[in-house]
Amino acid sequence: MRFLGNIIWLIFGGFAIAVEYFAASIVLFLTIIGIPFGIQTIKLGLLAIWPFGSKVVKVDQPTGCLSTLMNIIWFFIGGLWIMLTHVAFGILLFITIIGIPWAKQHFKLAGLALTPFGRDIISS
Repeated sequence: MRFLGNIIWLIFGGFAIAVEYFAASIVLFLTIIGIPFGIQTIKLGLLAIWPFGSKVVKVDQPTGCLSTLMNIIWFFIGGLWIMLTHVAFGILLFITIIGIPWAKQHFKLAGLALTPFGRDIISS
């Protein structure tokens, strides 16, 4: 069932979302300051390609306040708008019963888009 959900996701927009995240990563990698943010957009792009069966988990490594600081910077640079976009698509998909599984994936992406530093993706 996960495989079918991911295929439908890819056909109806998941591939386009992933391409946008990867394109943003390339732009962010052009500057030294943008490299950590580029890594986070790659993380979002990987989740956008295959969201069904993937989980977002907290990293158990002690990062101190660095991940918190980076999440605050991320929030103001664009994380808020990325999160709001995924929430809007999730709400639209929740209107129909058949769209609920895909809405949940958008909400998963929204959570990662809000605070990507200190999080990792695990595929099961």
